[in-house]
Order: sequence, then C-alpha cells, then structure tokens
Amino acid sequence: MRRDRRILTQPAVIIIPMIDIMLFLLVFFMISSISMIQANAIRVNLPAGQAAENDVKPHTVMITITSSGDILYEQETKPSSDFDEKIKKKVVEDPDAVFVVRGDRKAPYENIAYALDSLKAAGVQHISISVDK
Repeated sequence: MRRDRRILTQPAVIIIPMIDIMLFLLVFFMISSISMIQANAIRVNLPAGQAAENDVKPHTVMITITSSGDILYEQETKPSSDFDEKIKKKVVEDPDAVFVVRGDRKAPYENIAYALDSLKAAGVQHISISVDK
C-alpha cells in the first residue's frame, strides 16, 4: 500500500503587514503626542477678550509675566535678569519674530508695561498680547 506523501511547508511569519501597522502606529502616536504638548508650559491666568485669535506663528517668542510680577523669556522657569539683551539678540537673529506677551490677570501692570516698553525699545515690529477667549 502506497502512502501519499504531502509536501510539508514550513509555516512562515509574514512581517511586511506587521511592519506597516507598526509604522502607522508610530506616526499616529508621534502626531497625537505633539498635539497634546501644550505650547505654554507655564500656567498663567490670562484675562478674557472678545476678539481673540488662536494664531501661533513658527517664529513666535513668548514673554510671560506671572502673577508675582516675574518676567519670563520663552520657557524659562526663573525670572530673566538679562531680559533686554535677549530681546535685542532675538530681533537681530529674526527681525520678523512675533513677540507674544502673556500677562497673568493679577500681574502688576507696571511689569507688563515694562515688558512692552522693552520690546519697543529693542525695535520689535510685531507684538501681540495673549488673552483667553
């Protein structure tokens, strides 16, 4: 009696679709994590405004005035002692930079005025004031 011999094939793991799915998941989580990162890490209680626009440009410089009156340049966590020099340096590097002043609603007005005066004295052309809608 003759036996039928089957041709045995080794099972193969096809990894091409798995690589595609992993790449898709990687891109998805990278994009979603970027959107979760808040552009303004320092918590400031902004005043409300009626005609506020949500417009952050790529060459935007954040100037934050905390409720205690500290003036912070970009994402610094301590007050900047060389605030005027940093502004002048940034204006020389990028004359079209937009400086956004984020003043806490309880911040002393003289500190906000000082920041605005410093920006104007440094020759900043584009100044915005950030408020909540």
